[in-house]
Amino acid sequence: MNNTENIAGSDFISEFIKEDLASGRFSYVHTRFPPEPNGWLHIGHCKAFYIDFTMAERFGGKCNLRFDDTNPEKEDISYVEAIKRDIKWMGYDWDDREYYASDYYEHLYELAVKIIKKGNAYVDDLTDTEISEYRGTAVKDKNNITMTPPGRNSPYRDRSVEENLDLFARMRAGEYPDGARTLRAKIDMTHPNLIMRDPVMYRIRREHHYRTGDSWCIYPMYDFQHPLSDAKEGITHSLCSLEYEIHRPLYEWFIREAEVFPSRQIEFARLNLTYTVMSKRWLLKLVQDKLVAGWDDPRMPTIAGLRRRGYTPEAIRSFVSQIGIAKTDSMVDIAFLEFCLREDLNKRALRIMAVLRPIKLIIENYPEGSTEELEGINNPEDESAGKRQIPFSRELWIERDDFEEVPPPKYFRLFPGNSVRLRYAYIVTCTGFDKDSGGNITAVRCTYDPETKGGNAPDNKKVKGTIHWVSAPHAVPFEARIYDYLFNTERPMEIAPRTDGTPGSFTDNINVNSLEVIPNAWGEPALAGSFAASTGIAQSSPLQFERLGYFALDPDLGAGGKPVFNKTVGLRDTWGKIAKKA
Repeated sequence: MNNTENIAGSDFISEFIKEDLASGRFSYVHTRFPPEPNGWLHIGHCKAFYIDFTMAERFGGKCNLRFDDTNPEKEDISYVEAIKRDIKWMGYDWDDREYYASDYYEHLYELAVKIIKKGNAYVDDLTDTEISEYRGTAVKDKNNITMTPPGRNSPYRDRSVEENLDLFARMRAGEYPDGARTLRAKIDMTHPNLIMRDPVMYRIRREHHYRTGDSWCIYPMYDFQHPLSDAKEGITHSLCSLEYEIHRPLYEWFIREAEVFPSRQIEFARLNLTYTVMSKRWLLKLVQDKLVAGWDDPRMPTIAGLRRRGYTPEAIRSFVSQIGIAKTDSMVDIAFLEFCLREDLNKRALRIMAVLRPIKLIIENYPEGSTEELEGINNPEDESAGKRQIPFSRELWIERDDFEEVPPPKYFRLFPGNSVRLRYAYIVTCTGFDKDSGGNITAVRCTYDPETKGGNAPDNKKVKGTIHWVSAPHAVPFEARIYDYLFNTERPMEIAPRTDGTPGSFTDNINVNSLEVIPNAWGEPALAGSFAASTGIAQSSPLQFERLGYFALDPDLGAGGKPVFNKTVGLRDTWGKIAKKA
């Protein structure tokens, strides 16, 4: 295992691991992904567990899934199940290594007692507010340089070991009300790192825990629990995001004082994405305030929301692997995520013709009551996807914006006297249109050339425009949902004051036009399921509605029981254009 010369990976985490193996600090690699079950995972978590699982696999090691469930007020079994479902969907497996910090409560309590006996922890009677006041805070001097004046010792800091052991046991026994006492580490109230100023290890909270019930009324704090849970599992490399760098001295202090396995914490830059909020706290607010339809709303950056939108695990993994592992925070353009998605969907999505905003096209010289079957290509990128039969008839649905009564310059679609090619079908020439009493166009009329089947003119007539269509008698009705970014600014957490002078909120940056529902769209019969049955491809497979974008079937039905298709992403490659300009 110490022979690491041929192991791929040039990022700084891989280099640290190679050094640890070469020096003998560790003889194996064991990582973990430790979510708190207080919300659903988002794409930022994808980067985190991608790194955890990838590093373990790269070095022939293992990766645990551990739920850091020490905050019962906010945690729930439903979050646990959602997290497991999302990680599995992303293609990762922790085998039988599913752990819970709550299963370590007795072990953690014993380690706290051990630290008390060493004289390095004490029971404090200060309130939360007083603890904060005594700790102090960073301030700026007259030269605008941030300083951290020394804090003050708690008047209870010098209690004897015996008294602390007794009080801690009585805290566990439930003799004191919530918030009356805490157990604190005895480190240094003058330390320049505020995290190290006697941090709280345990607090009294009478909250029902989803796993342990009411058997505990004291709960360990994250900074105490996390390193000691890592140590109990033999985690060699505790990989976490950059905001925990300031916590690393405390991580190492608890491991040293508890005299446990010396796990190593390594920090990496978290994922920040434009037009996106990446915090379970703020995502929960969106859900609770009903600004979205739930955790799996397709506008949400949650894994469940992306899945419902039509994202694939392969596209997300490609994205997180290509953005790399860095030590400095940065902002990733969401256009690059969409580029990775298009790259994947283009290879796998089945092509379908669908019309979102329909207007009737009547072929005047096509026999009434007649129907013929035309052949369409399922995926030009995948020959094995085969072909399908598409019904063609006298009356078709076309997109409303594929006809103009008075065309603008360089408009090559239908207008009186102009010819276009119907995809897979014939060349047609517009002869006129119908209007209702209000002057609204209700139908477009044309003639077709039967010699142009397949779209090719025998006289080599040049036709610049090609449009898609759906046979009206055979069309399948559905509801389409078109999504835009949930926020209308690249950095939603950059909050400006409101016009009335009151403080703003990130919700002020919500894009009120982020969802458009199109109730009366039409698709070719493949959408009804016959396509799936004949090709062996599931109905939930990604689809490309030709000329419109990529779509995915929603698990819920729309108005009137219609199937719903969510627009995953458009066909335009915004990132490609950005890259070319660069």
